Amino acid sequence: MSFNSWKSYMQFSYSVRNKSRYILDGSAQSFLQGIKDTCKSRIEVIEPNSEMWRAQMGHDCLPLLQDGIHVDDIFAPYSEKRMRPLPDSASEGRANPKGIPCLYVASQKETAMSEIRPWLGSSISVARFTNSKELQVIDFSKQLNVKLPFYFSEPDDAKRIEAVWTNIDKAFSQPVTNSDQKSDYAPTQIIAELIKSLGYDGIAYRSSLGRGHNLALFDLHSVIFKESSLFRVNDVQFSFESNDDERFNEKYV
Repeated sequence: MSFNSWKSYMQFSYSVRNKSRYILDGSAQSFLQGIKDTCKSRIEVIEPNSEMWRAQMGHDCLPLLQDGIHVDDIFAPYSEKRMRPLPDSASEGRANPKGIPCLYVASQKETAMSEIRPWLGSSISVARFTNSKELQVIDFSKQLNVKLPFYFSEPDDAKRIEAVWTNIDKAFSQPVTNSDQKSDYAPTQIIAELIKSLGYDGIAYRSSLGRGHNLALFDLHSVIFKESSLFRVNDVQFSFESNDDERFNEKYV
């Protein structure tokens, strides 16, 4: 079994955002079964001792003492405790609902820093993590550079699967802002929870702000903290495109 339609993700997304989120109807359940049946081709293995990065805005202040007298403060990167999410107060994320945290890391240091959208002159604490054992994740980036498909009638099964995964991959790569409605997270959160229930260690998806991949790891302690460093933002670049641009319109079909 695969998917009932090449539009299955769009139908699922609308349903869980606007109709019913916690009691899924038959169509939504069928869509999730399609993911179960087709996701194995997207398994990626993260070998032991791979480096992963996590960034947070800000820094610690450590007291500089001279003869027991506080004379100044020294900026220092956040400690491990601050660089991991709190287990009982997680905010909404692309792959997690409020209160159920994931550890979001990136495959590249620069990607991790870009993802937090820093401003010019700001300080960023960046932690380096590594894994002691092999991690298996589902990759949601394989179809990212494929143009969003459109069919007037249902295609064959192979094209239907490709179309659905193309829409899913693009959904995971969409930038997230604080102004987004929380319901917009629901489709990807449900898919991520499904992947978690299948026993995988996390999900991978392309960053919209850097060249690397983002990882959402379900076990907060699946990676080992190695060190943290402090960085200052020296340059911020923006790129713009018109609403009339075909690439822009593709994002919102």
